[in-house]
Amino acid sequence: MSKSISKLVDELPTSNLTVSALRALDFIAPGEWQNVVGFVNTIKTVTGETDERLIQQIGERAVYLYNDRSGGYQRAMWLYQTVEHTDKALGAAALANKVGEKIPLLGFLNRMTPKADKAQTIDLCLKLVVELVAFCQINGIPGNSIGDFVKSLGEYSGESFIRMAALVCFDGLIPLGPDFINKALSRINQTSPQELEQNSTFQNIKTQIPGNNSSSKLNFIGESFNLVSGWMNGLITSKNLTPQKVANNLQSFVDIADDKLDYVAALLDISTNYYEHTGTQTLARRLIERAAAEI
Repeated sequence: MSKSISKLVDELPTSNLTVSALRALDFIAPGEWQNVVGFVNTIKTVTGETDERLIQQIGERAVYLYNDRSGGYQRAMWLYQTVEHTDKALGAAALANKVGEKIPLLGFLNRMTPKADKAQTIDLCLKLVVELVAFCQINGIPGNSIGDFVKSLGEYSGESFIRMAALVCFDGLIPLGPDFINKALSRINQTSPQELEQNSTFQNIKTQIPGNNSSSKLNFIGESFNLVSGWMNGLITSKNLTPQKVANNLQSFVDIADDKLDYVAALLDISTNYYEHTGTQTLARRLIERAAAEI
């Protein structure tokens, strides 16, 4: 990794489309996510420390832990960044002219169409697998520990919870509709290893996905999504989430016309990096918690 964890956290934006999109999900868990940025500020927020000497020691230890290649922190960061950058590239090829007309900043984008449902489904499932594998890397457990990950979802909070909520809303409900879980399960089961190999996101991260070949990796992806589907369905049911409800909350920063939610999904792909943003915050929090405990 070319940048230190302190630099990555220092460079997190305080306000942009990503932050606005995440804040639009506050209705799901009011006050759950605060956009904590800046490495020193994050240390103070996570630990409650005010002693500058101790804050510096915690920061130095956190940086050391991140740089230790025997740990999985850098690999987790790489996963969050890679899946996000690939998603942006796909979104750039999918953003519609109609959305571009509604948002002056993106008015130069035209003659584009949304991703096909199957491509969107694969990307949704791959993002979920990235979350699973990154969780295992951060916690130093085998990358195929699906059961541990599913149990941990019940304890997700803050930036980790809002990231999963955004996955459900921005990569599930908005582009694929209210029945996206069953739709995704059906489509991933109909996907062949050859089709998976053609997906650029998979090509970028496949070395980190458990399995000896594309067929076994595809099985792992499907099994992961199936086991997490209960948690996702519970979130949707408990919060009464619908595509339109999410869209209505997004209207605070984007004009959504004619209920073209697939175009909105393309817009979110290209103009936000919520996975990388909140992933950086999660990684910093875990490093700081460990560093503080070890000092």
